[in-house]
Amino acid sequence: MNTTVTPSLPQLLARVGLDWFLLALLGMIGLAYLWPEPGLAEGPFALSRLANLGVSLIFFFYGLRLSPDKLRVGLSNWRLHLTIHLCTFLLFPMLIMGGRWLLATEETALLWLGAFYVAALPSTVSSSVVMVSIAGGNLPAAIFNASISSLIGVFLTPLWMGLFLAGGSEAYDLSGVIGKLTIQVVVPVLAGILLHRWGGAFAERHKASLRYFDQTVILVIVYTSFCESFSRRMFASLDWTDLLLLSLGMLLLFFLVYALIQVLSNWLGFSRPDRITALFCGSKKSLVQGSVMAKVLFPGDLAGIALLPIMVYHALQLIVASIIAQAMGRRTGS
Repeated sequence: MNTTVTPSLPQLLARVGLDWFLLALLGMIGLAYLWPEPGLAEGPFALSRLANLGVSLIFFFYGLRLSPDKLRVGLSNWRLHLTIHLCTFLLFPMLIMGGRWLLATEETALLWLGAFYVAALPSTVSSSVVMVSIAGGNLPAAIFNASISSLIGVFLTPLWMGLFLAGGSEAYDLSGVIGKLTIQVVVPVLAGILLHRWGGAFAERHKASLRYFDQTVILVIVYTSFCESFSRRMFASLDWTDLLLLSLGMLLLFFLVYALIQVLSNWLGFSRPDRITALFCGSKKSLVQGSVMAKVLFPGDLAGIALLPIMVYHALQLIVASIIAQAMGRRTGS
């Protein structure tokens, strides 16, 4: 007897890359618009201060789960690593700079700055590794590149953003920005790596719970950032046409980078597993790093609007990459 099991709504949403977290991000924006007071409050237990502490814990546990042995395994494939990081930190920014004329009006200049911020960010960690695993790619190389990308981004992202923020109304202190990010990101990661021998197994056993913790911290950062932006009416000049243009631009950016990496990987003669790793690690951008760096790079009232493009790109990359990864995985298994 042939029985068909109807998937539940959460299962259907998961198949196209949607989950509770993406919906919660939208909820945080709505909450910030309706009830911004908690996000604007000051004091030792202010949400913004708690979020900063949470960020350091995110990267500490991330480092705790990193195995030095796995990182050493990935060191040899230098052509793959170079391809991924050149696409992440050079190809993306050059494409956005080339398309600056699309958002050249005074009203949409901040959206372009946010789009360039997306381009300057490092690759994701967890979702890149998950997509590579589903598609049947080179998993050790994915772990290595996703891990190194986060650390490289601490230095390269502020350098790229300095091209357009240095002339702003507030002085752009590059060394100060890198110093803050080093303390908040690099130091906790290195501490976690050093303690991997004793705490790595614990972090691995509880990685599902730690993922919820990561997402909760990001939600708090998004909420407080949008509270500040709404309170200063930073979105008053934007309409639905601008948001639609932004969404289409982010989708076009993903497919353009994905296609260029495909061409480059074929030209370099990468194996199928390496090509898959290059595609998913080189075309993704990190919402975690974007949320953390926005609080350091941008004044409080600009952080929300700077986060808008990375939130759009994050949602689109999860949906599209999930569909592609599952299709690749089925071909690999057939």
